[in-house]
Amino acid sequence: MTDIDAVVEAAGPRPGLVTITHVMYGLHAFSAITGLMSAALVVTAFLTGWPSIIAVIMNYVKRSEAAGTFLDSHFSWQLRTFWFALLWVVIGWLMIVTIIGAVIGVPILLGVGVWVLYRIARGWINLADRKPMPV
Repeated sequence: MTDIDAVVEAAGPRPGLVTITHVMYGLHAFSAITGLMSAALVVTAFLTGWPSIIAVIMNYVKRSEAAGTFLDSHFSWQLRTFWFALLWVVIGWLMIVTIIGAVIGVPILLGVGVWVLYRIARGWINLADRKPMPV
């Protein structure tokens, strides 16, 4: 690491980027909570809700600005949450399509919903404490 990189790392991310990261967690949380208050599952609302989709787009647009700061781990955390949730929802729905798989598919969808809520809460709490997320 060069001296310039050390100074940038020590300075931390710009305050506006921290605010944007809070907004992205808020958008994901809004989508997930919408699933709790409607007939949709948490994970379905999280993946298809416009707030979450906007947050994912923001994440990709601003990710390069977060490189080298503790926020980089939050950006990765959010993207992994979204894409792994999508993967498991596809697997769950494929299971539901089969009669026998419905017994397995529904618990998968419910479990992914709980996992999404956990990941949003844990990430947002760590962001408030200015801590990086585990890799």
